[in-house]
Amino acid sequence: MDNTALLSAMTEPVYQKLLQAVETGKWLDGSPLSEQQRETSMQAVMYYQAKFLDSDQHMTVGADGEIVHRSRQSLQQELKQESHNTQTIARFKQDDI
Repeated sequence: MDNTALLSAMTEPVYQKLLQAVETGKWLDGSPLSEQQRETSMQAVMYYQAKFLDSDQHMTVGADGEIVHRSRQSLQQELKQESHNTQTIARFKQDDI
């Protein structure tokens, strides 16, 4: 199986375990990652994020493998649009308490 097929078959739980290992530098059993394991795991995490996660971060890896750097202004506009699209569930006056 080639790397692309292997990474495409990666599940969410596997991604979460690799992400935790990269962030902490240790596997779940507490043993440290070697430098090679850390590099390979980080590449797998970045691939998964680029292909399967729709990130709202200001700097991510795009589906084409290129780094996507979004401006602060575009993030603010997106947040404003999201806040206008949400429906109000309930409203209360301060005296209603």
